[in-house]
Amino acid sequence: MSGCVICNKPLEVEIEHNSDPENENGASSSSKALAAAPETVPDDVQLTCGCHFHWDCLLSAYEITSCPNCAKDIATTGDGVQKVLCTLNNEGGLQEDLDILPLLTEESYLKAYPEDRKARAFLEFCREGDYKAVVDMLLDDEVDETEADAEGDVEMSCTDHPEKELGIDRMLRYQDPIGDMQSGLHAAVQAQSREVAWLLLLLASNLPLLDFPPQVFQEAEAMGIMRGLTEDKIDIRSLRDENGKTAEDIAREVGGVWVGWTDNSRLAI
Repeated sequence: MSGCVICNKPLEVEIEHNSDPENENGASSSSKALAAAPETVPDDVQLTCGCHFHWDCLLSAYEITSCPNCAKDIATTGDGVQKVLCTLNNEGGLQEDLDILPLLTEESYLKAYPEDRKARAFLEFCREGDYKAVVDMLLDDEVDETEADAEGDVEMSCTDHPEKELGIDRMLRYQDPIGDMQSGLHAAVQAQSREVAWLLLLLASNLPLLDFPPQVFQEAEAMGIMRGLTEDKIDIRSLRDENGKTAEDIAREVGGVWVGWTDNSRLAI
C-alpha cells in the first residue's frame, strides 16, 4: 500500500497552523515556523476490499456500496442494517469497523441536490440544539430573503416558491429525505431544546402570539427578528416524519422538558 488509489499521494495530510504569536523578546517566530518541516497526520480510509483512500478522495469518487477503485461490493448487513465498514486512521487515531454509510449517503444526496446543503446544515444545528447557530443561519439570509422594517428588524417572510428556491422558508420547513423526513421542529424536540423550538414556532407556525412567553419576544427583538406572514404557509407543527409522527407525537414520547408543552398543545395544531 503506497498511497491513495485515487491521487497516488501518501496517505497523510498537512496540518495548518495559525500565525505564531510574538515571543517574549518581541520577535516573531514565523521564520522558525517556515524553517520547520510541515506537520502531517494520517489520512487513510481502508475499505473492506483492501483499497486505501484519502477521505476527500473517497467522497469525490465513491459509489456508496461499491469501491470506486476495484468495484467490489463493500456493503455488509448486520442486525438487518446495511453498513459500509472501514478502518479509519486519521488525526483522531485508529478506528476499526467504522460504519461510514450514513456519511456516504449524505454526500451522495448532496451531490445530486447541492442546493440542499444549507438546509441540511440548518437541520443539523436543530438536532444539536445549537440556538446561536440556528439564529446566525437565519440572519445570514437576511439580504436576499428578508425585508427590514423602519427600525431595522428582520421580518422572516421569504420566497413564495420554497420548492424552487433555498431560502429561509425552506430552511425552516425542510424535511430530511435521508433522515426519516424529520423537520427542524422534530429535531429540536428530540434534542430537548426549548430555545430552538420556541424560535421555530415563532417563525414557522400559526401559534397565537399570546401563547409565547415575553422572554421569547425579548430575545427575538434583541436579535432583530420578527414574525412575518405565516397564514399562507405550512405550519411547521403539521409536518410529519416518515412514520407519520408530528413533533407533538415525538414530544409525548420524549417527555422530560415537554410535559407541560404537550399538556398545553403548544406543538399541536
